[in-house]
Amino acid sequence: MAARSSRLSLALLLVLGAAGLCAAKEYDFFYLVVQWPGSYCDTKQSCCYPKSGKPAADFVIHGLWPNYIDGSYPLNCDPDSEFDPSKVSDLLSSLRAHWPTLACPANDGVSFWRHQWDKYGTCAAGVVDEHDYFQAALRLRDQLSVLSALTAAGVNPDGGYYTLGQIKDAIQQRTGFEPYVECNRDKSGNSQLYQVSFCVDPAGDRLMECPVLPHGKACGSRIKFPAFLLLIFSPS
Repeated sequence: MAARSSRLSLALLLVLGAAGLCAAKEYDFFYLVVQWPGSYCDTKQSCCYPKSGKPAADFVIHGLWPNYIDGSYPLNCDPDSEFDPSKVSDLLSSLRAHWPTLACPANDGVSFWRHQWDKYGTCAAGVVDEHDYFQAALRLRDQLSVLSALTAAGVNPDGGYYTLGQIKDAIQQRTGFEPYVECNRDKSGNSQLYQVSFCVDPAGDRLMECPVLPHGKACGSRIKFPAFLLLIFSPS
């Protein structure tokens, strides 16, 4: 009886130990997704500029999203860890410039950042806190300089058309990492450069090769790179 009890105790410890390991392993890597605002606005849905004004014509952050190697991802991990703007007060000007919202109606961006933290950031809260999370995304975006990589290779946001190979090669040559390129459709149905995704290590410190590619809308054989010039509003 004592031996059986010991075996049960050992089995219970092994189960609890495995559960603890699973709980500690919240995610395997991040996707950092940057977005071309000209393509966000040049759709039937259109866009609204944030209350802080029109963002610069440069790639802006869409999100920093935890993922698993099997292609799945955690969401809404800690409802008690709500977004607190005071914790990123020193980053607000950078967030407005480089992580703006173009959704309508126009707003100050706080609800967008809250959504990103509550849905995705809380799943990394065991590794990075709120400030670290947003700071890491801003730092990595600056490090990548996607627009500079493209223009240096003659891929310019002037309404011209390019191949997927031209776009990926230009970015990889400058950054050292193969990007995942996603397209959307303009008002006329043309495929256009929309988002570029990279993989980041679980600590949010450095870029890494993607263990699995994200899902997104495929690009056509001719990809438009639209300008980001005109103010376009959609009905609120």
